[in-house]
Amino acid sequence: MKKTPIAQAAALAALLASTPVLAEPAHGSHGHDETFSAGEPGDTKKPARVVQVTMMEAGGKMLFTPAKVEVRKDEQVRFVLRNSGELDHEFVLATTEENLKHADSMRKNPDMEHDDPNGRMLAPKKTGEIVWKFSKAGEFEYSCLIPGHREAGMIGTVVVK
Repeated sequence: MKKTPIAQAAALAALLASTPVLAEPAHGSHGHDETFSAGEPGDTKKPARVVQVTMMEAGGKMLFTPAKVEVRKDEQVRFVLRNSGELDHEFVLATTEENLKHADSMRKNPDMEHDDPNGRMLAPKKTGEIVWKFSKAGEFEYSCLIPGHREAGMIGTVVVK
């Protein structure tokens, strides 16, 4: 059976829509042996403390609520993320140094897409989750690295004791 040009185009569009595309080779997927400064991806099948984090714009600032989270070393946390703002926002968990470096990359490539275990980008009024095990003690941050957002105050702190 011969496909019409419209059927061929529809089949190609379906194939392309199902194929993952990375915006930048060094960005978007960490190898299984990749390490993270703030710990490691959690196990979604194991219990986790739920921490709800809201992303929003208010009074000319951009914020996370709460702006600070305290956890115990080796604790697993399920971050339930809600973008209640009118703009896209993201949650990227790392050290301040790593997030500043990543923010610089995003200024150079503002359309960069993310698919990392330690980060989620959310459209306005959308929700998402990150399950994370804090296997390292220290102070880490979550920030929105979309150009201008971090600078407008969109930074939170995680203290791991």
